[in-house]
Amino acid sequence: MRRATLLPLWLTYAFLYTPVVVLVVMSFNRSNSPYEWSGFSTAWYGTLAGDDEVLRGLANTLIVAAGATALSTVLGTLLAVGLARHASRSRLLPALSVLPAVLPDIVLAIGLLAFYSLVSATLGLNSVLLAHTIFGLAFVTAVVRTRIAHVDPSLEEASRDLGAGEVTTFLRITLPTLAPGIVAGALLTFTLSLDEFVIAFFTAGPKDPTLPIVVYSMIRFGVTPEINALATLLLAVSFTVVIAAQRVSRLTEAL
Repeated sequence: MRRATLLPLWLTYAFLYTPVVVLVVMSFNRSNSPYEWSGFSTAWYGTLAGDDEVLRGLANTLIVAAGATALSTVLGTLLAVGLARHASRSRLLPALSVLPAVLPDIVLAIGLLAFYSLVSATLGLNSVLLAHTIFGLAFVTAVVRTRIAHVDPSLEEASRDLGAGEVTTFLRITLPTLAPGIVAGALLTFTLSLDEFVIAFFTAGPKDPTLPIVVYSMIRFGVTPEINALATLLLAVSFTVVIAAQRVSRLTEAL
């Protein structure tokens, strides 16, 4: 009986992950065709390592992801603390803080492009970085606010009663207690920025494409095992970061 009830669950997992498994397997295909298996080979990973366009896109993606993660983490943490301390009774301000995370990517991308055009900003890595910071900030704020809800406010009150100022209390009490949530939000922002395509496509310059844009330009001429290899590496990085964020989130709930 129990196996029968679990059958829909396993069928759903099979439906979701079978294409992913096929992609990973075909990345080790010796053939030039991504659809016909002709033997095991890692040659396409070597080809990928020598592709200058892919490496340049990877470098741009890492720059944007690292910068957006740093900015989103700092600003999102400060916003979460501010909302918890000074807007606890407001429903509008918390909703506005997570709005970029719930808006469709295409809507946010068009809005950012219109804003850049309005202020005559030059599109490039800086414009993509700022765009990723906006939606990354929403995720960090949401995760840190969840952590704040589990923190005992009496710790900060005790620190101030003992003579510590607001800055000292924040650095020595608030920040360490929020650290698991901050780390989880940062990891989540990094992996979202690493894989994000729509916003980057609208806000990037022609000379500074990110890796997802490079992949898009490659698949327009057909899927090759090199693209499968690249997708496998991105999958491995994203999977690792998501698992790390999940573990940190569990630690946040346990503390």
